[in-house]
Amino acid sequence: MTSQEPDVLFQDLPAHQPRLQLAVVTETWPPEVNGVALTLSRLVQTLCERGHRVQLVRPRQMRADAASQAGGIEEKLMRGMPIPRYPQLKLGLPARRALVRSWSYRRPDLVHIATEGPLGWSALQAARQLRLPVSSDFRTNFHSYSSHYGLGWLKKPIAAYLRRFHNQAGLTMVPTRALAADLINLGFERVRVVGRGIDTQLFHPARRHEPLRRQWGAAADDTVLLAVGRLAAEKNLDLVVRTHEVMRLCNPRTRLVLAGDGPMRSALAQRCPDAIFMGQCSHEELAGCYASADLLLFPSLTETFGNVTLEAMASGLPVLAFDVAAAGQWVVHGRSGWLVRAGDSDAYLDQAVALATDPQALRDAGARARVQISGNDWQQVAAQVERQWSDLLAQHRIQWPGLPLPAF
Repeated sequence: MTSQEPDVLFQDLPAHQPRLQLAVVTETWPPEVNGVALTLSRLVQTLCERGHRVQLVRPRQMRADAASQAGGIEEKLMRGMPIPRYPQLKLGLPARRALVRSWSYRRPDLVHIATEGPLGWSALQAARQLRLPVSSDFRTNFHSYSSHYGLGWLKKPIAAYLRRFHNQAGLTMVPTRALAADLINLGFERVRVVGRGIDTQLFHPARRHEPLRRQWGAAADDTVLLAVGRLAAEKNLDLVVRTHEVMRLCNPRTRLVLAGDGPMRSALAQRCPDAIFMGQCSHEELAGCYASADLLLFPSLTETFGNVTLEAMASGLPVLAFDVAAAGQWVVHGRSGWLVRAGDSDAYLDQAVALATDPQALRDAGARARVQISGNDWQQVAAQVERQWSDLLAQHRIQWPGLPLPAF
């Protein structure tokens, strides 16, 4: 952090808050498996447990998809189209008029927008037209992805769009101080830091499964390296393969497991034929993978957070990562994992070599990681979000004193 610290806050836990009628807009939602869908769904579930009511606005994922009403969530399904190269995901289509009609008929207290696609933009414009308070999430570094697809010239236009989008919201939530500082340097306004929670019952060392290790071809004393996430260029997977290669030179009983799917799967399988490809995994399957492995390789440099870091640590799995995003915030170097200066691939490989023949160091770090992360639950995160919304509603009431707003 530079000497001039940006105006961002980690909020203390507030007292009980009145119930809100929320509209949450997202272009990804379970059963889609990605960090945005999974963490947002858990946050929404926790907010409902705390007494809030949520209208969930999302694209229809399949033709037969039907809106549900359960657990405090009422779904409003919109039109969508497949995302290029990821046909299993949907991009919401523009729907401003439909949202204006819906929110005019039943006015939410606040609109929260989790994604910046066409549906998110429509929700932003509809909310502004109706003078509804709006908060947003910054969850994906789309502007950083462009250079990994030969489209580096798009980085500035994408960043400009994201800045314009978020600066029309009353506040933008981000998961780390480092990301907040980066966005503020890019001209983003009203950036607030809100942490991320983890399901420490699901992601738990007790889910270690020896039959799964045998399925991977790993004996009890073998070292299993795990990489989790999209098999895509922006994840720096070349370094995962190189790390496996150098560790295997030191310890031939080293295995590589990749959990996830994406456009690089075929190329990776050709380059690393001994690797195990798990494909797209459910939450429960991922929990078993984490607990059954020995070291998480996470060399991505494009994450806004990197939920896999917390999932691994909660599972008793130490992490080798660059000193950025969630790893930079949560991993204690040499105790609950290992951190390397951002972008220093040689240092990453050197650290991997040092760990290749030291299984006890991996076990000890995994145990400490579990202890370190065990108190980071979703109730605390939901309370932080409530405090941010309380401040936003207070500001909105000052700006528009005649509008109906809850006495938050």
